[in-house]
Amino acid sequence: MLHWLPPSLRGVLTGALLGLSTVVGVLNFVPPALLKLALPFAPVRRFADRWLNAIATGWVAVNNAWIRAANPGARWDVQGVDGLHRRGWYLVSSNHQSWVDILVLQRIFHRRVPFLKFFLKQELIWVPVIGLAWWALDFPFMKRGKGLGSQRSDLRTTRQACEKFKLIPTTVINFVEGTRFTPAKHAAQASPWKHLLKPKIGGLSIALAAMGEMFEAVLDVTIVYPGGRPTFWDLLCGRVDAVVVRVQQLPIPAEVLGGDPVADADYRRRIGAWVQQQWADKDRLIDELTAGAAAGG
Repeated sequence: MLHWLPPSLRGVLTGALLGLSTVVGVLNFVPPALLKLALPFAPVRRFADRWLNAIATGWVAVNNAWIRAANPGARWDVQGVDGLHRRGWYLVSSNHQSWVDILVLQRIFHRRVPFLKFFLKQELIWVPVIGLAWWALDFPFMKRGKGLGSQRSDLRTTRQACEKFKLIPTTVINFVEGTRFTPAKHAAQASPWKHLLKPKIGGLSIALAAMGEMFEAVLDVTIVYPGGRPTFWDLLCGRVDAVVVRVQQLPIPAEVLGGDPVADADYRRRIGAWVQQQWADKDRLIDELTAGAAAGG
């Protein structure tokens, strides 16, 4: 019924629904979060984490419902999600164009893989309401500093998260570009890729060093918006006309596992070469998807 409303009113209503569902979800987080804080034993943590993930999965289901209601005519062209399972450990690597990307990833992987988690700046733990949710769900908070001390601190944080993630299947997202793509950022970087910013391997190398052996595959995700990159407000207002997503399961080479991303330059070079090849393939794929959308539209 939302599609009968003017876009701005539709955006207000869906935004209010998102806010309400988030507040309700976070309030429901309190009992299991306090339980695992008070009784930090593996069986209790496992039970509490499953409870928390079930609440978060329900929140995603609500988001998917209002996205469908607000954008009933949107075409979702998704390939590559068959064969995934919710009892695995995955590392998701995606291009990053819009705040909409996160909701797109949550929708396409909903109930196909474990609940998605991603690395956050340490300051975001203080964000009202949602910061508590991220903390309860064990999202790793990173300092994101450039110094050696900060990098080692991030590695310790990731290893600590790894110990928690061993208790329950987990999917970790990493946006290798580090920021959303814009033409201005692309030009400022003099990026060699037509559709991508230069990859930043710092966070990825830490994740692979700390958790690589746990991941059964990298889910290499390519997102294209044929009608142009939407804003979050566009999604709320129902102005997204098409989303194209391709997912490829990639094995993780042994040479990018278990090294020291802080002190070992050769290890960083191996990861860099691996990511550069992925980026070359992804840039070509975006070219093909964009050309195909133009021909079909």
